[in-house]
Amino acid sequence: MLTVAKRKEPEDGGGEGAIVASKRQKQDIVVAKDAVRRTSSLEAPIMLLTGHDEQVLSAKFSPDGKTLASGSFDKSIFLWNTYGTCENFAVLRGHAGAVLQVQWAYGGKRLYSCSSDKTAALWDAETGQRVKRFRGHTSFVNTCCPQLTGENELLVTGADDGTVKLWDARKRTEAHTFTNRYQVLAACFGGPNGTGAHQIFTGGIDNEIKVWDIRAKEVAFAMGGHTDTVTGLAISPDGTQLLSNAMDNTVRTWDVQPFAPAQRQLRSFVGAQHNFEKNLLRCAWSPDGRRLSAGSADRQVYVWDANSGAILYRLPGHSGSVNETHFHPNEPIILSSSSDKKIYLGELVL
Repeated sequence: MLTVAKRKEPEDGGGEGAIVASKRQKQDIVVAKDAVRRTSSLEAPIMLLTGHDEQVLSAKFSPDGKTLASGSFDKSIFLWNTYGTCENFAVLRGHAGAVLQVQWAYGGKRLYSCSSDKTAALWDAETGQRVKRFRGHTSFVNTCCPQLTGENELLVTGADDGTVKLWDARKRTEAHTFTNRYQVLAACFGGPNGTGAHQIFTGGIDNEIKVWDIRAKEVAFAMGGHTDTVTGLAISPDGTQLLSNAMDNTVRTWDVQPFAPAQRQLRSFVGAQHNFEKNLLRCAWSPDGRRLSAGSADRQVYVWDANSGAILYRLPGHSGSVNETHFHPNEPIILSSSSDKKIYLGELVL
């Protein structure tokens, strides 16, 4: 059973940093003949969300799972309801370039984004207002990741200018700039669910994953193994493993615990593909750490068993590169965002 949620763009286009109420559209529902065993609270086993005018480069569920945010090449961020008809209830505008990544802040009331306009931004998800603009990079900001704890409001960004910047949302300028020789395409904090305040992981076109010590303000160590550009990074829920996606067509896990052996690579997962488009394909852990997923240029959504490496799902449906996948925090649901301008929500049997 497939439910299609559509959105019509408001005619006025909205202003900078504005929230735009969407017009509710009639939903097209196609009911399969055979009964389907349901595993989630979605209105249908598969929900299709449409409305972006260009490629959907990033999408994430909110921490409570009731909302999702999507960022697009069309310079906008859409907010959607996860349940019911998955109505697109707001549009956040303000970036002057493609929105390359979106991330929810701790608590789910605020949202971070980064863009090809050389900035990152912090948004109030309830009012739609832009709370802060982070300026300092001199080229495309490819990645952003907040520290997921209520104690601080730290953000890390990586850009084509070869720098990794650490920001405190309460201050006007960056807290520190780490200089890298090459473009940085992916970054995340260490610690359980990204709550750590002492390490930052980054990846880019030099094929290496670097681990930066925030207190020492230098590279603590680097992990080699990928043979092409690293485009996505994600820390495991317990903080002991790092997941990476790279243009060598492998997804890998790494042991990032203190005093681990010098060879930190744990496992390589195959199936997901990169192609000539060179999109920034991301990766994700399931909330229990037992499954992982990644974007793929072959238009499929891949889900692997984290321990065995077996492919559990290879889900079709998209007609363009799958740029990002993300697991629901509370239910067996996975979302995928694609260059075909669509977002899918699908039930899993785990």
